[in-house]
Amino acid sequence: MTDDPRRTESRKTGLYDLHVSLGARMVPFAGWDMPVQFPMGVMAEHLHTRAQAGLFDVSHMGQVLVTPRDGNLETAALALESLIPADVLGLPEGRQRYGLFTNDAGGILDDLMFANRGDHFLLVVNAACADQDIAHLQTMEGVVVTPVTDRGLLALQGPLAAEVLARLVPAVADMRFMDSQIHGWDGAELWISRSGYTGEDGFEISVPEARLADFVRALLDQPEVAPIGLGARDSLRLEAGMPLYGHDMDAAVTPAQAALGWSIPKARRTGGARAGGFPGADAVLAELAAGPATTRRGLRPEGRAPIREGVAIYAEAAGGASIGQVSSGGFGPSVGGPVAMARLPADLPEGATVYAELRGKRVPVAIAALPFVTPSYKR
Repeated sequence: MTDDPRRTESRKTGLYDLHVSLGARMVPFAGWDMPVQFPMGVMAEHLHTRAQAGLFDVSHMGQVLVTPRDGNLETAALALESLIPADVLGLPEGRQRYGLFTNDAGGILDDLMFANRGDHFLLVVNAACADQDIAHLQTMEGVVVTPVTDRGLLALQGPLAAEVLARLVPAVADMRFMDSQIHGWDGAELWISRSGYTGEDGFEISVPEARLADFVRALLDQPEVAPIGLGARDSLRLEAGMPLYGHDMDAAVTPAQAALGWSIPKARRTGGARAGGFPGADAVLAELAAGPATTRRGLRPEGRAPIREGVAIYAEAAGGASIGQVSSGGFGPSVGGPVAMARLPADLPEGATVYAELRGKRVPVAIAALPFVTPSYKR
């Protein structure tokens, strides 16, 4: 889960000065000044994250607390289920799930993570959508919606992430994938989930703004850790087959078309008091039951030339109308070749050849399974 640049005002995270001191190339992104790469370079940052541990500043993401007014967490869970087609009520304390906001037509307004914190829920939403998401959440009855404005957010990702973080916060060694816990570090309260957006084991860590730079320096003091920018974050999530909001999904794309139907469990689909009840439920559930005509598919182009967003895809080497277009694409450093995703006919079998139009020529592309790399989460 991430965001696309659509805001015009420029903000700085609490790590801006540190990024600049580390030689980051800063770019505007979703209304924030963010590091796109560090001196190591995008390719090396990507491979370092796959091999050791990469540290990402994701403080531009929105953090939001949803608290029941009556003190009963079920009130907040059912309120969230009126907007999110996920099993919020059944989420145990200390656990986190992925979800979607849908609109009345069944399109996706944003994707998010939500965690049960015992007496409230913590949500993490995309930066570009944060204002709209907060306004959307504030339509719920019986809850208080509180944007978190005094904390930064980090992602520590890679096969050595747990070993590194456990040196500073020993309790994280026992966390499982999608656990969400509160732990202390040098007097600071950290909100930690074992999750991420790279396909690697890792953590997302919410840190009080006043201690953010100190904690980052403590992590960077570990020899396995390197700072990583948005460029490698994008290639890592693409290899992991993870969709990007505003590209692989948007308000005109349904969960089934985005290949995210798995995030809508049986309890919200058929029978029972909690089936449906979210915006666009009739359209979303009917399409899931029947199967979508088009859905997000993986693509492996031949050769070394990447196919990027917007490239048209055809069923034949010549003639015929386009059957879709690339929604995300680039070079996969870990895969050793180009990878891409596109919404294409759902009945195309894996291994089938389609054609991408590059510079007036059609080049063969194979339909491939997602993800392109094997995830290494701690189950």
